[in-house]
Formats: sequence, C-alpha cells, structure tokens
Amino acid sequence: MTTGVPLSTAPRRRSRARTFLPLAVAAWLILEIWLLSLVAGAAGGLTVAALLAGGIVLGVVVIKRAGRRAFKNLTNTFQQAQQGQQPAAQQPGGGNGLTMLAGLLLILPGLLSDVAGLLLLIPPVRAWAGRRLTGSLQRQMAAAPAGSFGDAFQQARIHYPDGKVVQGEVIREDGPQQPQRPGPDAGYRPPLAP
Repeated sequence: MTTGVPLSTAPRRRSRARTFLPLAVAAWLILEIWLLSLVAGAAGGLTVAALLAGGIVLGVVVIKRAGRRAFKNLTNTFQQAQQGQQPAAQQPGGGNGLTMLAGLLLILPGLLSDVAGLLLLIPPVRAWAGRRLTGSLQRQMAAAPAGSFGDAFQQARIHYPDGKVVQGEVIREDGPQQPQRPGPDAGYRPPLAP
C-alpha cells in the first residue's frame, strides 16, 4: 500500500541536543549533589534542609503569583475582546512564563537551580533571557521547512502497526442536489458538522 510519503532507508543522524542533553543533565545532578554535600559539611545538614525547604516555599509563592497574574491578564484580554477593543501589548521580557520557570527552578532541590531561579526573578535578567529565547525561536521557525509539522504527524501515523493512511480529498457540497434516482434517501440532507 502506498502512503504518498517517501520513506528513507538511510539512518537518521542524531541531533546534537539529543546527544548532549542527557550528559548535561547528569553533570548538573552530580554538581548539585556535590554542592549540597559541601554545604552540609561546612554548615551542617539542618542548614541544607532549611535551604531546600526555603527554596520550595519561595518557588511555590513565585509560581502562584505568576499564575494569578497570567489569569488576570487573560481575563482582561477576554474582556477587552468582548468590548471590541484591541488587547493591550504583552509584557516584554518573557512575562509570566519565565517567572513560572524561575519558580520551578526554585522548587527543584539543589543550590544551582535555586541560583538560576533567583537570577530569573531579576527583571533585567528575565528581559535578557526573554529576548534570547524569542530570537532563538524566531530563527528556528524561519529555518523550518513549510509544512514540517504536518509531515511529522503523517510520518508518525505511518509507523503505527496496522495504521493505514489513505490519501484523499473531501469535497463538500452544501446546497440541494438533484436526486439521481427517487427513493427515501434522495432528498437534501444538511451536513452533520459545520
């Protein structure tokens, strides 16, 4: 059965991110454990427990505030749209997404993640990180081939067991038609879905 999508038999080259991300996560975890053991040796285990608990509490508070602010912004946008007004511009520098990321980093146990979360709470650092992320995303979107998401979905369907993909086109005629032969099903039927 032909699916319309050419299947490549050449082995796929693994991306650099998929190669180095597990190594980076392992190095991060080892460094976090080493720093926690250094602080525990210098200041005691109770101090480490207090630092970790304080990071968790502060992270929850930051995420809660950012979530409330995001919900308030969403409510204001809906109200402005209902009144026919143009919605206000979004907050520059990442807004609530980077603030929530800062809270998540604070919740993660470890001193490096806490430092990274605290740095993201500083508005100039958050604005810089937001500009960098926006620029990176725009470059990736500009470099992506047209229709790549749809092609990826179609490729995923092909690899399912017994997943049959049939290429076709839907032609919809909404108006009344002339019946070709008389019968109980010969009349006009409105479409089931819009």
